This record gives sequence, structure tokens and C-alpha cells, in this order.
Amino acid sequence: IPAGKITALVGENGAGKSTLIKLLCRFYDPEQGRISWDDVDIREVRQADLRRRITVLFQQPFAYHETAADNIAFGDLASNPERPEIEAAAVQGGADHVIRKLPKGFETVLGKWFGNAELSTGEWQRVALARAFLRKADLVILDEPTSAMDSWAEAEWLRRFRRMAQGCTVLVITHRFTTAMRADIIHVMADGRILESGGHAALLA
Repeated sequence: IPAGKITALVGENGAGKSTLIKLLCRFYDPEQGRISWDDVDIREVRQADLRRRITVLFQQPFAYHETAADNIAFGDLASNPERPEIEAAAVQGGADHVIRKLPKGFETVLGKWFGNAELSTGEWQRVALARAFLRKADLVILDEPTSAMDSWAEAEWLRRFRRMAQGCTVLVITHRFTTAMRADIIHVMADGRILESGGHAALLA
């Protein structure tokens, strides 16, 4: 995974893509081999320090029954983000249009537990993307970031994706052709192994 680039990981269900995310986050360690970051085995790094450098958006983003602003701010509680940072992250994640239509905007409590505004799965996904990009991490891992978006929302988000990812190392796991083709390098995975790698045009050829 080259630093400062966007890498896409594609493959059928069960190929090992989600397992790789868990290994990168040290939810468990490899039984053989190692994962290194700048030639340092990540097992030699304190877990708290490692995870501080990573932000992950999982395929099923968590919905907090709190305000829209807090739902984004939870991405980096340690830095106590101010409202301008939260709103900028909402723009990056494509959630700003969704939030500004809510009765109280960023102060609207989300979720149906308390009878407030419920979002669609695709809208929750955009809020979660904003949460991910609020956290200024070195490595950004996105697991199916556009899977619940309609084609128009996905196209709008992809137009801004490269600008959002500037300066970060990004790993995108996706089944969507339109998302993968925006990556600098694509790894094709099957049965826990990388079968081939390259750019979009090279792999098509």
C-alpha cells in the first residue's frame, strides 16, 4: 500500500478483504508473516499509538442517537473539534446537504429512538464518511464506502474523493467498478492472496 496514494482492494465475498482490515487494525495478529509500516512491524507499536494513526469506516457504519454534529465529532473526540471543522468534514463526506435539510440542521438529533430524524442507509453512510475524514489519520481505510448510495450520490462523492484524500494513504475495499477505477493501484484478491495488481487500464487489458 504506497504512502500518499489511493489503493483499491477488490475481490469476491470471502476473498479475505475484511480480514485484512482487522489485521491492519491489530484486532488480531497474523499467525505467519508480518505487517510492517515504514519497515516497522506493527506488533512493535503500542496499539493505542497505531490506532491513533488509522481511521476506519466499516461496511455497516454505526449510528449514534445524538445530534448530527456529535455524530461527526465522535470521529475525533480527543481533539475536541470545533463547529467549522465538523461542517468542513460534512462537506467532504457529502453529508452537508443531508444535514442542512434537517429541522435543526447540525443540532438535529438523529435516529428513531427518541422520535427524531431517521436517515436512510445511504445518508448514514455519508455521515459516517464525514466522521472518518474529520479524524486526521495517516491511513484511511474505507470498506464499501459507497455501497448504500444511489448512483447520483456516488458520482457526486467520487468527484470530491481525490481532493479529500490528498495527503493521506487510503485503502478502499469495494465491489463497485466506478469506485475502484479512481484508485492509483488496484489489487485483485482471491482466497486470501493477491492475484494481480495494476492500474484500471492495465488490469482491463
